[in-house]
Amino acid sequence: MPTLTLLRHGESQWNLENRFTGWVDVDISAKGEAEAEAAGHVLQTVPFDVVFTSVLKRAIRTADIALRAAGRADVPTHRSEALNERHYGDLQGKNKAETAAEYGADQVHIWRRSYDVPPPGGESLKDTRQRVLPYFESAIVPELKAGHNVLVVAHGNSLRSLIMAIEQLSPEQILAVEIPTGKPIIYELDESLAVLQRTTPSIP
Repeated sequence: MPTLTLLRHGESQWNLENRFTGWVDVDISAKGEAEAEAAGHVLQTVPFDVVFTSVLKRAIRTADIALRAAGRADVPTHRSEALNERHYGDLQGKNKAETAAEYGADQVHIWRRSYDVPPPGGESLKDTRQRVLPYFESAIVPELKAGHNVLVVAHGNSLRSLIMAIEQLSPEQILAVEIPTGKPIIYELDESLAVLQRTTPSIP
């Protein structure tokens, strides 16, 4: 029975500064490095044969740090733009509080928390899902169906897109899902890739 483990990158510098990041290639903060290290210690006891990440530095560095901490730096790794964070368009780089002052808190809340309303020049969660799922089906599902255990290190919204599919959640249900930085989510799957068990190990 395959295992699929999802890990959101450690805190980024723009997470710390409360900025919309999207596709801007921002590094992880010192706290993010510590989160990746701690996640790696948890991953010492989690099986995985192959790793997938986005092409963004914060996911790549989180994966590298976690794999070293897990003693698994030699695991084959694939990177794809398809796993990148949701593109926030014109909001990228802007402080979230300043953006609320500029556009109105209600409008910013709609852009951030609706399923299918994108910010100006950017992607909605629906758009992100339509980008992530074809890659999941073509690259990751075959690994799982072959019985291989998979680790995906990516971003809040690309991982929410995967969780929506894996757990068969509705657009309304996925909006309530929050994914913390640096905390693995582990799915034990059956041969048809239905979820047998979901666990979120505690991190000291």
